[in-house]
Amino acid sequence: MSSSKLTSEKKEKKDVVHFEWTSFPFKDRPQTSALLTVFLIFFSFLLRYFVEHAFLLSTMWFWIFMTLIFLSISSYFIPSKYTFYNNRLVAKYLFFKVERPYKDFGCFYSDKLGVMLSTFKTPRRLDPFRGMSVRYSKTQLEKEELLKFLEQKIGKRF
Repeated sequence: MSSSKLTSEKKEKKDVVHFEWTSFPFKDRPQTSALLTVFLIFFSFLLRYFVEHAFLLSTMWFWIFMTLIFLSISSYFIPSKYTFYNNRLVAKYLFFKVERPYKDFGCFYSDKLGVMLSTFKTPRRLDPFRGMSVRYSKTQLEKEELLKFLEQKIGKRF
């Protein structure tokens, strides 16, 4: 009896990768990326004019504003690698890695671009700040199996 318990514990501790893919929206959606690039160039010229001429501020403020804008949308320009293990999810970005167990999440919901893993039992407005957003790959081959897998691990789907 104790030997079977021991082998089952070893199997549970062994990390098995169930899903793994890389999402790179800038490369995956070229039309949207081109429009975004044109908009950012136009917006930077407009912002520079208003910062320097209308508000009479120095160029330093323009660069501070542009840095904040790029940081706020940086996830679109950086590839993200998602790995789903038995008991945890690992998301690797350019400079950092986020590792969270499934027990941290109370529910999840899906849209056409990805899945939002919420820390609450029902969807809330704080989900983008406390939860974790997982984008699908370009082909979205993992979508159906991932949703079934998350139903087993997290439970509540909205």
